[in-house]
Amino acid sequence: MDLERKALGLGDKPALVLVDMINGFTSSKCPLGTDCPEVVAANKTLLEAFRAKGLPVFFTTVVYRNDDDATVFRGRISALNVLTPDSDWVLVDPELEPIDGEVLIEKCWASSFFKTDLDQQLRAIGADSIVVTGLTTSGCVRATVVDGLQNNYPVVVPVEAVGDRNQEAHEANLHDMHAKYAEVQTVQDVINHLNSM
Repeated sequence: MDLERKALGLGDKPALVLVDMINGFTSSKCPLGTDCPEVVAANKTLLEAFRAKGLPVFFTTVVYRNDDDATVFRGRISALNVLTPDSDWVLVDPELEPIDGEVLIEKCWASSFFKTDLDQQLRAIGADSIVVTGLTTSGCVRATVVDGLQNNYPVVVPVEAVGDRNQEAHEANLHDMHAKYAEVQTVQDVINHLNSM
């Protein structure tokens, strides 16, 4: 049975955090990826809505610059070793390419907050809540959502804008996130909030 909870939703200055919407995860040609054009399209819709409102946007990518980065994580999942600085796999999907002023955060682990300056950058611009999208629901998205809550941000996850290689894991993690850490909403719910601001 889920705990009773209160919906917090988004504040007056939400930031969009696109987690690992990079070629290595949006293409089945990469051993880490899966073709997910519908997730890319949902992210593009949200990106356009945030840009239209002049709201902050952050992208993340996973890059391993030396053999000492995240050795246990890479030891467990050797396919991560393709994510090197000179690889096209670490580039943001061309459908979602950042524009001037949008930040690209490099990370080595699952959470977009862990050993990065994402929290400091969010606080510096006065973000009061975050919309977390991207890949994968059961991995880097969930880790980012949990750390978003733990850094004291209300978090919203738009259901169409996240995806996973495993559909059962996707659904179970959406349920868990909504039960404990975030509001799982539709893309249209998020856009309606932005339009009401």
